[in-house]
Amino acid sequence: MKKAKVLIISLMLMAMVLGFAQAQITGAQVMENVYNRPTGPDIQSTLTMTLTNSRGSTRVREIKQFIKQFGADEKKIMFFVAPSDVKNTSFMSWSYGDGQSDDMWIYLPALKKTKRISSSSKSDYFMGSDFTYDDLGGRHPSADTHTILREESVNGEECYVVESVSKDSDYLYSKTISWVVKGEWFGMKKEFYDEDGDFLKSLTINEHKQINGYWVIPEMEMYNEQKDHTTLMQLKDIKIGEGIKDSQFTERMMERGIR
Repeated sequence: MKKAKVLIISLMLMAMVLGFAQAQITGAQVMENVYNRPTGPDIQSTLTMTLTNSRGSTRVREIKQFIKQFGADEKKIMFFVAPSDVKNTSFMSWSYGDGQSDDMWIYLPALKKTKRISSSSKSDYFMGSDFTYDDLGGRHPSADTHTILREESVNGEECYVVESVSKDSDYLYSKTISWVVKGEWFGMKKEFYDEDGDFLKSLTINEHKQINGYWVIPEMEMYNEQKDHTTLMQLKDIKIGEGIKDSQFTERMMERGIR
């Protein structure tokens, strides 16, 4: 009986210690977990991007997307396949695990030229959407100071609410606020505030699921309140770990287009 009591007390103490350790997680650790969450060796999918303006008019764009991990780095390439006015446009980004700034390029078929996107241009909106070039990159958590504001439930998921403020005073957002699912380390929603501190736009995750043991986001929506404009992104035909050649992520492939 004595041993049983000792065992129960030990288990209770262990639970208290584990609970205390979990409670002590920092904002930086939460965002590092998000950044380092496994996404699979490679992903390929079809991306449908629907743009809706303040009058309710819509434009739909279809994209073939390929992403591959290169150790701590990630490379992404996107090929526009429809409609005809953007067909054969391509975009490529290389994100680095050591925190250096992403490299990005865009190929414009009308000019028959690949253009490197400068740091000053990363605040521009991508192909008329509500996502900037910077939003499409892999922002390293070391670029910001992170603070846990509170804990909150979103659609039944328990989340840490984390405020992130850039260490660079010239960054395009004064702050962002992310709702991150505990233990799974993906975001349920995110708010963006402009350089004056005013609310700019919000990103909402409409669907999340596991494929081959990895969390993926098949549908998300960015709403720009200041422009009353929405971008809905939907992924289909998602394939993880089927193999993508390293040579897929080059300027030559951007200009060649998808076959």
